[in-house]
Amino acid sequence: MPSITRLADSIQSLLGPQVQSLVQADNELTLDVDRENIVEICTRLRDCEDTKFEQLCDLCGVDYSQYGLEDPARAWQGPRYAVVYHLLSVSLNHRLRVKTFLDDEFPVIQSVIQVWPNSDWFEREAFDLFGIIFESHPDLRRILTDYGFIGHPFRKDFPLSGYVEMRYDADKGRVVYEPVTIEPRTLVPRIIREDSFGDRNP
Repeated sequence: MPSITRLADSIQSLLGPQVQSLVQADNELTLDVDRENIVEICTRLRDCEDTKFEQLCDLCGVDYSQYGLEDPARAWQGPRYAVVYHLLSVSLNHRLRVKTFLDDEFPVIQSVIQVWPNSDWFEREAFDLFGIIFESHPDLRRILTDYGFIGHPFRKDFPLSGYVEMRYDADKGRVVYEPVTIEPRTLVPRIIREDSFGDRNP
């Protein structure tokens, strides 16, 4: 039996009805679970002898709001936000992707920092860029954008130009924030050539 199939069987046996879906594709395994039980599920995946996911490699947010819009038949119909955990078992040499979906209006989930302490900055990043709230996180604050930044730049409805721009105001002696001002530009290539360019007999 291939190792990924054995892992899938172990996870199904370990979690039982807590498994919403377990998909094997391209030699990768993706587990969907309910957000309400995320800490318990992650703890069991870490501590069980058949899974031993000692390491959290990555944690990220996902915004599905525009997923599949180019093909109406495949347009996403589920919740807008998700959190994805990428797990590694060093001792057993296997990997797992765990995904859980969040509420559209107020995306919130329990922190897994008590399971994997290195989730600290991953969760701060997902909070900063997607606006996902991680309950019980000891220091949930922005990590990539400025503390006064408005909005969450990885949400699909966030404008490419942002909402505000910042500059140093010499009169006030500090940085100020102002509405974005973008002057219209005509992007036409400028071509400069010698008058004799291409002339066979200059």
